[in-house]
Amino acid sequence: MTTMDDRPLETHALINELEGHLLIEAARTEGRAEAARFTGSLAWLTDTQQEEVEARYQENYLALTRCSWQRTAQRGRELRAEYEERYRTLRRRLCAGFLLGAALVLAAVVVMTVSNG
Repeated sequence: MTTMDDRPLETHALINELEGHLLIEAARTEGRAEAARFTGSLAWLTDTQQEEVEARYQENYLALTRCSWQRTAQRGRELRAEYEERYRTLRRRLCAGFLLGAALVLAAVVVMTVSNG
């Protein structure tokens, strides 16, 4: 499948973008619902004041949600880096252990050959 300018679609990027839009829209919907719930308890507000409070509440809700997502993404990157480093360390140890074991087996074979020969 290609785009209108004959470039291939990058499915993974497209899915990520779509997921991002869906997450933002879900956060906006949650923000609207929470704003309506909050202003519903403030019966003394005029309609105009209620709309303004709801709009600011929604903006703050979305900003806090984005901030939370950014912290989560940053922590995910940190964890990935930590696990990749740990994997590299374990891989080096495994290779070193394998080489040491192979050297010991080779030395044992040489000793056995020399002592029998």
